[in-house]
Amino acid sequence: MSETAPLPAPRRILMLGATGTIGQATARALLARGHEVVCFLRPCGTRRQARLPDGAVLRYGDVTDPQSLTRDGFCGERFDALVSCLASRTGVPRDAWAIDHAAHSHALAAARAAGVTQVVLLSAICVQRPLLAFQQAKLASEEELMRSGLAWSIVRPTAFFKSLSGQVKRVQEGRPFLVFGDGTLTACKPISDDDLGRYMALCLEDPALRNRILPIGGPGPALTPRAQAEMLFRLMGRPPKIRQVPVALLDAIIAVLSLGGRLLPSLRDKAELARIGRYYATESMLVLDPATGRYDAEATPSFGTETLEDFYRQLLAGEATVDLGEHAVFRERAVTAEGSPGNR
Repeated sequence: MSETAPLPAPRRILMLGATGTIGQATARALLARGHEVVCFLRPCGTRRQARLPDGAVLRYGDVTDPQSLTRDGFCGERFDALVSCLASRTGVPRDAWAIDHAAHSHALAAARAAGVTQVVLLSAICVQRPLLAFQQAKLASEEELMRSGLAWSIVRPTAFFKSLSGQVKRVQEGRPFLVFGDGTLTACKPISDDDLGRYMALCLEDPALRNRILPIGGPGPALTPRAQAEMLFRLMGRPPKIRQVPVALLDAIIAVLSLGGRLLPSLRDKAELARIGRYYATESMLVLDPATGRYDAEATPSFGTETLEDFYRQLLAGEATVDLGEHAVFRERAVTAEGSPGNR
């Protein structure tokens, strides 16, 4: 379906995860297509704080509580579709299974009771090689949705602009761009919030996108971390200043934290975050060819018009900002000159 296709008949949608940047973009896209969007949120204050458009209906409750989902979210009303951009904040096991799996399982049951016939679920392309708790939790939710008997679309995006912008400030400050290995171990096809939001909305409307797992990236060729660094320095008019970090350093951090976690439970989460970081440092966010075990940029679909280069240009000009929060890709933040590990 083209993005310029006639507007569809309005549908009534309950949306989860609407306050994240992808959720906000998806809500905007759904409203622009004429749908009625009810966002179920954690209590978070005003609409302005939630950063959602005026057309969205806001309801508050606990997404991990089945009774709250039914009582405070669906409110005994009829809905046509459920759209979820909900994801755990950290990816550590207890958060992953509570949010990426259990909350979605509760929401699916409540949605069916409310008459929902279609679900669009934002997942992640990294579940193709599930080595981590949050990936296994997401896969469990995908499998439950596919068995639900409802029409479904599972969207697996590659990488987000904000997740690849964690080093812009440090480069502006004159510090080097950090890469693991030689900077070519991995690649991705980053997609913008707005392009992904539009794609999520189209999944509700295009029959060709139903009952399918949908890997999706942005326009243009796949980019390695080294290519991202060179792009950023070129836009700044500076020669590239790149520092290589050995993957073995991540292995050492994981080993130390895992050992410490046997004595101090607080270190267990840090060990898992380090494992998440190593995953992103060594695995590409592209379609995985199961026959060869290799990532395939050519097989990774593209959508939209906005490029990472455009976004970097806007950031450097002060025309855009990015709130990395807890979703920064570890390889952009994990091992700085100060040796501080960061989150996914």
